[in-house]
Amino acid sequence: MSSLFSFFVRYMQGRKTLGADPKLFIKDLCFEKVPVRIYQPKAPPASQRRGVIFFHGGGWVFGSLETHEKLCRFIARESESVVVSVGYRLAPEHKYPAAYEDCLNATQHFLQHLELYGVDPARVIVCGDSAGGNLAAAVSQTLAGSSEQPKLRAQILIYPGLQALDFNLPSYQQNQGVPLLLRQRAIYYSLQYVRGDASNIQEVLEGSHVPPDMRLKYRKWVNPDNIPEEFKVRGYKPHQPCEYKPEIFEKVTSIREPTLCPLFAEDTVIQQLPESFILTCEYDVLRDDGLLYKKRLEDNGVRVTWYHLEDGFHGIINAMNSDWLPFPAGKRGLDHIVKFLRSL
Repeated sequence: MSSLFSFFVRYMQGRKTLGADPKLFIKDLCFEKVPVRIYQPKAPPASQRRGVIFFHGGGWVFGSLETHEKLCRFIARESESVVVSVGYRLAPEHKYPAAYEDCLNATQHFLQHLELYGVDPARVIVCGDSAGGNLAAAVSQTLAGSSEQPKLRAQILIYPGLQALDFNLPSYQQNQGVPLLLRQRAIYYSLQYVRGDASNIQEVLEGSHVPPDMRLKYRKWVNPDNIPEEFKVRGYKPHQPCEYKPEIFEKVTSIREPTLCPLFAEDTVIQQLPESFILTCEYDVLRDDGLLYKKRLEDNGVRVTWYHLEDGFHGIINAMNSDWLPFPAGKRGLDHIVKFLRSL
């Protein structure tokens, strides 16, 4: 993908297209030098509101405050919450851990200044879609053991990408050619975030980037055997990884880090995580990342609300707000997210 094309896509995504909202105060600020957009309901609250920190999707390469503007407005209005959308730095110009650090710093700043926005310290939630779901999971893990600020009440992970070990799980095979996220494109985005270029896609697809000891260590968590059988009926063939290539692993060593691959966090961290909502879509390469994380959370005693869109595809929640092609399944998924928020 050329840098000129990337520039054009970002330019189009960065255009302001919406005016004022009759029900919301909307303001752009910076938290620790990170751009944020705050949505606050205008109606006088009966008490302190819940706060939602939102991280947009876009493969760590695309996406902006503008691309998820309608979604954030909808969440703020319908759940009567204060929503903070975070405009984190993008790859490949800013590689891992830039996006994670921006999201963490913005979240910590918000947690330290909740009274300025009338937010209840006991009802703060992190939320994100796709790459934003990855960032929400990573931030939630980092803050889980902290006693320096209010604890998160919940995390909402919308079709998150949570590992870069195995791109041959059932969902990656079944949906490799399904828009809006093709398997090759998922690997491309991951490599752009990890190292700033997308060479070696084929080796990563084949599994040559993972040392045998690492594969063995994480097999208990990243394993097709942990995927319920009903998700394999559309066709799945167990994959034998190709020969390990140390020179490829040297380029992507950070995939060992839970702040990049939250599925790799130790049980002692997972056990401390807040109540969770996970949304998955049947026609999505990232479906199994969400299913595997759901199992890990439940195995460690974390309460999980899971909603699966059997007719959903990757990106459908944000596409729900499309002016030219709305998707009813996306509206159903978003309604369940709002219902979960309102229950907190």
